[in-house]
Amino acid sequence: MTTTTEPLHWFKSSYSDNGGQCIEWAPAYASAHGVVPVRDSKQSEGPVLMVSAGAFASLVSLARGAAL
Repeated sequence: MTTTTEPLHWFKSSYSDNGGQCIEWAPAYASAHGVVPVRDSKQSEGPVLMVSAGAFASLVSLARGAAL
């Protein structure tokens, strides 16, 4: 869970409104700190997972290659 006090500005996947299992991420925070905040798009008050930029890139790559 994130312990930052700065507000996070979330980016939601374009697929998120299609009823899918989607995540949001905070790109401005990621650019400034090198750590990517990730959360469930359906639970905006839920926990935030902080992952390295490399781990997030791997997650995106995996999702792009998945048969949806």
